[in-house]
Amino acid sequence: MKLNTLKPAPGSKSERHRVGRGIGSGWGKTAGRGHKGQKARSGGFHKLGFEGGQMPLHRRLPKRGFNSPTRNDVAEVRTGELQAMKASEIDLAALKAEGVVPRGALAAKVILAGTLERKLALKEIRVSKGARAMIEGAGGSIHITEKPKVEKKKKEKKAKKPDAEAAAAPEAQKEAPKS
Repeated sequence: MKLNTLKPAPGSKSERHRVGRGIGSGWGKTAGRGHKGQKARSGGFHKLGFEGGQMPLHRRLPKRGFNSPTRNDVAEVRTGELQAMKASEIDLAALKAEGVVPRGALAAKVILAGTLERKLALKEIRVSKGARAMIEGAGGSIHITEKPKVEKKKKEKKAKKPDAEAAAAPEAQKEAPKS
């Protein structure tokens, strides 16, 4: 047996129907679409979930929940996982290298879960209040560089047009009672 002599078993493969190729093919004239009606015409099939004009199920049910597109950007790290790590200076790259956070994570936050009894230096990693107390209690340190705050430009309010005030003043004089 050679690769160039392999063939499918006889009768297992049949040629596709070539519709609309004359009456001799058995699929001529209407090409298997029947007579008239929506399905006989081009572009005439309903969308998935169409229920004959009735409000479809997926539109009758209420919307529920929210899937955040950025939920995996900040990974959670437990203090117990920090205890098990080999490195003493920990940043995002070290967490990724040891497989504590996923490779796609853009940031990490340490939360209080488990115990931490060794001295660690965290760099550019967010920390919860409880985890901060535990890390600093064990003699560790946390270094986070503050991002400069950008002040938003305030839009100046447009001053009232002097023409409107001038036009209003003579009208007030006209309406004042004459004495």
